[in-house]
Amino acid sequence: MPSVNPHIITDNGTQYSLGTLDKNIIRYDFKKMLVFLEAKGKMLFGERFRIYKKDQKVLYKLCAYVIGDKVKCAEYGVDLTKGILLAGPVGCGKTSLLTLAPFMVPHQRSYEVVSTRDLVWDYSRTGYKVIEDYGSSGFFCFDDLGVELIGRFYGKECNVMREVLLSRYDLFRQSKRKVKTHATTNLSEEELEEVYGVRVCSRMRELFNWIVFEQTSTDKRK
Repeated sequence: MPSVNPHIITDNGTQYSLGTLDKNIIRYDFKKMLVFLEAKGKMLFGERFRIYKKDQKVLYKLCAYVIGDKVKCAEYGVDLTKGILLAGPVGCGKTSLLTLAPFMVPHQRSYEVVSTRDLVWDYSRTGYKVIEDYGSSGFFCFDDLGVELIGRFYGKECNVMREVLLSRYDLFRQSKRKVKTHATTNLSEEELEEVYGVRVCSRMRELFNWIVFEQTSTDKRK
């Protein structure tokens, strides 16, 4: 049963208000959302986790998308019918942020974060069923897109994520409610094109909103 106050989240004994409720409309407060993200990040990833001011441009776009703010998303050029492809340098916080994002809207359906390397490993053990399982249904965020190895099943090579992305594109186009796909990557658009080809990258532009960290963004793992 949905919460009557979905903007108020109680986690680990602490209550976080992400905004106010006005006639059944949640008016989110960006600063309060960042407070919650940092607190939840510390719970999941350890006390060293931080939200950095220099990443606010990315955070604004991501938060606006997650809460479905049509005005802000239009301002930022973010399409609410598409998924998110969060791109940037190694260690800038892409995976952490897309892991944390669903916690801001517990009343909405979440997604499973899946390592592309693990997915290809599963393909090498069980074959094409993996492509069908991840490509034809479900809600997923594919982590580290473009750095996974080529899959091999009984000696036959397959660019597994290429096939998964093509299937996800078909799922997106054919579903009435636009089943979304999310992903993270360290690669540029040109590098992804080298990995998956022009055809797939063209479909990725329709499948994803590309939200990109600055190349100077801090490696938070250091």
